[in-house]
Amino acid sequence: METQYIKTYSHALGRDMECKVYGHGGRPVLFIPCQDGRFFDFENFNMTDTWSQWIESGEVMVLAIDTIDKETWSDTFAPAYDRIRRHEAWIRYIVDEAVPMIQAIAHERGSADTGVIAFGCSLGATHAANLFLRFPDKFTGLLALSGIYTSQYGFGDYMDEVVYQNSPVHYMENMPSDHPYVGMYNNNRGIICVGTGAWEMTETTLRLKELFEQKGIGIWVDVWGSDVNHDWPWWHKQVSYFVPKLLY
Repeated sequence: METQYIKTYSHALGRDMECKVYGHGGRPVLFIPCQDGRFFDFENFNMTDTWSQWIESGEVMVLAIDTIDKETWSDTFAPAYDRIRRHEAWIRYIVDEAVPMIQAIAHERGSADTGVIAFGCSLGATHAANLFLRFPDKFTGLLALSGIYTSQYGFGDYMDEVVYQNSPVHYMENMPSDHPYVGMYNNNRGIICVGTGAWEMTETTLRLKELFEQKGIGIWVDVWGSDVNHDWPWWHKQVSYFVPKLLY
């Protein structure tokens, strides 16, 4: 498997950011690690093996990035006002810097489709779904596994305009059914999955499912059984099951 390590200065964050590209061509996939995770988690937790058939065939090329959760969602002792603005700077890093980079690489390597698939598990799924819902012009695919889709997990009862725009349940509740994004969502392809076993939290996933159905949004929300735990072995199984449904 062809790999490329990249370290670049992020103007949005004011510091160097590391990432790694897996694959020689194909549609770009953005992997967001679990809470506090690093770019190398994609490899260390063997997602390279699970995605290998599509990477090796040149159907996808994965960009694994770093989180800054330790400064934002996880640092609950720091002021929420500052933390959410730091998180929003990370969103700008992704949208304005990381995504154009992986799209340019995919284009240079002959990809006809440079619409990005956002992929993550746990808090990575939270971030991935937020990106897909906020930026449907850039993220045309979503695989979100075992996420939590309100800001309360990281910010409790604190709410301001920046928290709101990073809390999918809140902004989707207020999105009109005739909003232009609804049509864009339906032209894209999104999958959200959660189990009902140990450590899984289903409430916000089920709320998104209700909201999508109310507004005519065809994002597939799939709830797996009580044997399905919040852990890597199940996420590997879900990737194997869902990725073909995203690609074909």
